Formats: sequence, C-alpha cells, structure tokens
Amino acid sequence: MLEVRDLTFKVNENGIERSIVKNISFEVADGEMLVITGPNGGGKSTLAKVLMGIEDADDGQIILDGEDITSYDINHRANVGIGFAFQQPPRFKGMTVIRFLSLAAGKELTKPECCRMLSAVGLCANEYITREVDATLSGGEMKRLEIATVLAKPHKLCIFDEPEAGIDLWSFSMLVQQFEKIHQKKEQSLILISHQERIIQMADRIMVIEDGRIGAIGPKEDILPTLMNPAGTCTCLPQ
Repeated sequence: MLEVRDLTFKVNENGIERSIVKNISFEVADGEMLVITGPNGGGKSTLAKVLMGIEDADDGQIILDGEDITSYDINHRANVGIGFAFQQPPRFKGMTVIRFLSLAAGKELTKPECCRMLSAVGLCANEYITREVDATLSGGEMKRLEIATVLAKPHKLCIFDEPEAGIDLWSFSMLVQQFEKIHQKKEQSLILISHQERIIQMADRIMVIEDGRIGAIGPKEDILPTLMNPAGTCTCLPQ
C-alpha cells in the first residue's frame, strides 16, 4: 500500500516561493488503479515526480508498505518497487533496445526474454532489438518501449504520467489493453495521470487535482459523473 501524508512541494520563482503541491494526503491500496485527473497546470505531473523522487518534497511523508521512503532518491525508490513512465519518454542515442530493457530489468536479458517483452507491447522483436533508443523512434514506439521497461521487472507501484500524450490511436488502444492486463492481475498498484476518458473509465478510484490540492477523491462511480458535462464529455479534457 502507498500512503501519502500532507505532501508539499514548493518552487522559488524570481525570489517568490510558490506551492505546486499543497498538503496532499491519499492512499493507494494493493492492486488498486487510481487515476489522477484535473485541469492543466494543477500539479498532477509534479505530484508524480515527487512520488518517484525526481523532485524532493518540502514537507510530508511517502510510505510504501509501511516503509518511509520520503528521503529515498529515485534509484532507491526504484529498488524498493516503484516504476515510472514519463509523459515524454527520454531518448538515448547509442543505447540499443536490448540494453535499454536490460537496464530496466536490472540484469542482462537474453534475446528471447527481450523478444517476449517487445511482443507484449506489439513490437516485432527482430525489427527493434538492435535499434537505438533515439530520435528515429516515433512517439508511439517510445511509449511502447517504456511500457516494456515497466514490465521488465515486478513493481509494487507503477506511475504513468499522461501515457496517451503524443501517440496514435492504434498505439493508445494497445496501451489501454496493457493497463487492463496489469490491473486484472492485481499484482501491482497503478497510478495513471490522464485526461483521457477511456483511461478514467478504467479506474477503481479517481482523484481530481486542482491548484495543487485534492478537489475530489472517491470511487469511479461517485466521481466520474461530476466530471461529465451535459453533452456527456469529460470536463477534465484539455480544451
């Protein structure tokens, strides 16, 4: 279980201190899918980065399975079982796909192991295993590879920051299928940050972040109707 208690993150802009995440508290149960949504600029991606250790919290606690990980850096958090997928996956010129997956797995993978991971995200292993993780890959290909890195080792918690960003509809459908498979196994908790109604519909619970605070949190059945306008579209979608 993930427990977040009074989490706060501040930035200093031209000598003026501003809170981006403001005393946020919530929990994610084992095997649960929590979807975080809300207006652009509300602090969702910043919250994800603080949870992963990319940014350091100014106050509050992050507890994973009873262990206080607030002071852990990104590597230590990965070692205790947190996986993270960026909104815009980083690219690494000179690094092959097989090396990329091996680093994610924490061990040298065999070609058959890499092939199984690539096949699971709809990529032909023979075409990709020796390719470089660089600008020659499309946004959809990078998203698929990043999902493969998350699948490369077991995690207690996986965080996905706007997985729908910058990909085609076919790739998006594949991502949704992968989230469904992960969620059905109930072996990992999931936090998905998204504006996409199809992803929001998958949630066990929904949390709405507005101006750095929790605007609403609860079961999908309670929160989703409040996000829909009379036309039946989701009001949390970017305009």
